[in-house]
Amino acid sequence: MPIQIMSWRDAIVDLYLGKVESVVDYNEEIRSPSTTMKLPAVVRILRKTSQIKHRVKFSKSNIVNRDSGRCQYCLTRLPISKLTYDHVFPRSRGGETTWENVVCACKKCNSKKADKTPEEAGMQLHTVPRQPHSLPVEPLRIREQNVPEQWLAFVTA
Repeated sequence: MPIQIMSWRDAIVDLYLGKVESVVDYNEEIRSPSTTMKLPAVVRILRKTSQIKHRVKFSKSNIVNRDSGRCQYCLTRLPISKLTYDHVFPRSRGGETTWENVVCACKKCNSKKADKTPEEAGMQLHTVPRQPHSLPVEPLRIREQNVPEQWLAFVTA
């Protein structure tokens, strides 16, 4: 399953270092004074991906994923476009934009809570926000019109 898109330079370096193997190549070649190799189009990591430790990046989509797409006050499931960030301890009072202080909220609940803590607003926060160690792996999605022919067998459009 594809997990990321990397630059051709990184792919060449990882190929040379033995970290990956080429699964599909482009027709173009890369040349140096001592080596010639085909430009890799798709590479496969040679170690288990569970060995790769990634810190989960803070982003709206990852907050939504962590909170299962639900407002953490009324538990309504909504699409990402209808959800907002809510700072549990308000930014105007020194609250930071961190995993431990941000939750998903619908616009109605976010407006009701306003510049208060959940307790001050008389609202219950259903889960304590925490930084996740991992998130569910989702297939890499790419618009089919932008996909090189060599990738088509490996991506979900």
